[in-house]
Amino acid sequence: MYAALASSSMAVDIDLGGCRGFDYNGRFSPFLIVVLAAMKPHFSIHTAVLETADQRISYRLYRNRYSEQGRRLLLLHGAGVAGEDSWEHLVNHLQGWHEVLVPDLRGMGETVDLDASERGYRVEEVVGDQICLLDHLGWWAFDLGGYSFGGLVCMLLKQQFPHRVHKQYLLESALVDRSAIAEVIANRQRYSDIAQLLRESDDPEVSVMRFLQAVAPNRIASPRGDAISIARLGRRPLGFANALDAVTDASQRLDRAQLFAEQGDVSSFVGGRSVEAMHILNQELEQQLDHWRYHSVRGCDHSLPFQKPRQIALQMDADLEAYLCR
Repeated sequence: MYAALASSSMAVDIDLGGCRGFDYNGRFSPFLIVVLAAMKPHFSIHTAVLETADQRISYRLYRNRYSEQGRRLLLLHGAGVAGEDSWEHLVNHLQGWHEVLVPDLRGMGETVDLDASERGYRVEEVVGDQICLLDHLGWWAFDLGGYSFGGLVCMLLKQQFPHRVHKQYLLESALVDRSAIAEVIANRQRYSDIAQLLRESDDPEVSVMRFLQAVAPNRIASPRGDAISIARLGRRPLGFANALDAVTDASQRLDRAQLFAEQGDVSSFVGGRSVEAMHILNQELEQQLDHWRYHSVRGCDHSLPFQKPRQIALQMDADLEAYLCR
């Protein structure tokens, strides 16, 4: 399952200054363009595609020009969005890693089935995709971070390959949202309903808005923010639906307590505006597990990597330093 039966690479190298010529309100800013011209790029980017038995996996490999430490970090995005959209602003603030790998997960971004279908899958198949990619690149040891859907994939990767995965970061990971697993399973029914609506509707806007209300009930809504979310999450509605269903399926099959017990050194980030039950569970895990660290990110909801990328990146660097000192 985990071996790439066939592989081919199509690569492009890009220089990235870590910023674009727009201000925080999305307006063009000549001042920022001038600043960019004077900045030496923090990262270079290598973009490529790996073909496996059934997938064409698109990925971005960031190389830090100023870090000689040699550590590697794999970052996995959430349901319905591409890796670049989820992580690029955060990556630009990281200091502790020489290489950062950001793939598009199955059914999302530029990753596609070889037969161009949008078939459903189990989350273990996404784990297999990552092992194919990691083996292809020769990443035998790495740190690992995941957001939402990607967080669940991260925990399964650690469980199955404990000696390859070192420091871990979870940003509002799927299945880390309520103490009672029965409540988790019941809550997933809302997401199954949204997935069904995504499949049946020609217009994803209603489905995406229902998702936003479910995943971030205390969010501060704005027309501009909603429009961005609809554009991102509505780009591949069937892939989005399949990811939602894969988490629902996993919630009903996996031994979550055992999954938590087999994690390593975890830094878990939760938006300050997210549901109280998520904070309570993370506080419990911090008390029960020796190496589970809980961070509440003030002013954020479930979209925390988009809302506070610099703050989270700084904390990731600080937690890595503490991890290396233990």
